[in-house]
Amino acid sequence: MADQRPRVWVSQPLFDDTVAQLAAYCDVVATDDVSAHDGAAIAAHLAEVDGALVTLNDRIGAAEIAAASQLKVIANVGVGYNNLDVPALSAAGIIATNTPDVLTETTADLGFSLLMAAARRIVESDRWLREGNWGQWSFTTMLGADLHGSTLGILGMGRIGQAIARRGHHGFGMKVLYHNRSRLPQGLEQEVGADYVGFDELLSRVDHLVLVLPYTAQNHHIINAAALAKMKPTATLVNIARGGIVDELALVDALANGRLASAGLDVYENEPVVRPELLALRNIVLTPHIGSASLATRRAMVQVAVDNLLAGLGLGPDAGRPGNAINTDLLTSGNARSATAGGKIDSKKR
Repeated sequence: MADQRPRVWVSQPLFDDTVAQLAAYCDVVATDDVSAHDGAAIAAHLAEVDGALVTLNDRIGAAEIAAASQLKVIANVGVGYNNLDVPALSAAGIIATNTPDVLTETTADLGFSLLMAAARRIVESDRWLREGNWGQWSFTTMLGADLHGSTLGILGMGRIGQAIARRGHHGFGMKVLYHNRSRLPQGLEQEVGADYVGFDELLSRVDHLVLVLPYTAQNHHIINAAALAKMKPTATLVNIARGGIVDELALVDALANGRLASAGLDVYENEPVVRPELLALRNIVLTPHIGSASLATRRAMVQVAVDNLLAGLGLGPDAGRPGNAINTDLLTSGNARSATAGGKIDSKKR
């Protein structure tokens, strides 16, 4: 008798041809339309499958996996995974994976685009022109801030932070300062042209600050009213990390009252809901969480997630070797549920 094929759930519409690779090994339950699944709907889907391909729209914790006795792997399409309760998944023996590396450069491009647009008042100028306000050229119209030769600050110096540092240092001749949980090796600092400073010094010295740190309970509202007060009133703030890092009402107050010149946001605390106070401001550039949204990168992310899912289920060319596991301790402890090749998890990274 042939072994029963595993069943997997794809929570959102992705790329049909890439997702179709799952059908060679699994029975696929795919969602046809972009959906805001509530907890009960997610729980119902997970209760019937061995694996799931999900996005940051889908919040999965202990309640959502309580009845998911067959579930072995959740493959998150994204480098961030604060939509997943990783400790709860680990306690249940469920592997969680993400898609790092493939979106680094694309997200850094978007971060720098927001920085340039906000500092040089591109969106504000576009809106002002379209409203019919340009009656005559003026020497002082829409004066913004230079990037070249200015001081760039980066809070969070992982892969994306380093990519932004390279752009600033090598492309625009910027002095780059950074703060991170741990300092980079000296050789890497030299490569990206960055100097390590303390958090308060970073805030006070930079002309432009880009946030690229992961969201944690400790980082919640790390950029609050007190932090913003330490920044130059001529400075620009860009957030391409997670919305909860910034106290949005404090940011609105600083922008509206001249204590911060401009900002660019790609992420929001309650997205997809954006505060009306943010929408009302002119000195801010707002994009709908499109940091990795190039066609090539999004396709690459889905491919990595598909590979992760199959590997965690013990299928495909990397069977038993889920190369981007988040809860690696689960792999090394041997407590994973995964039905991997030979019945044993291989935690070796690809």
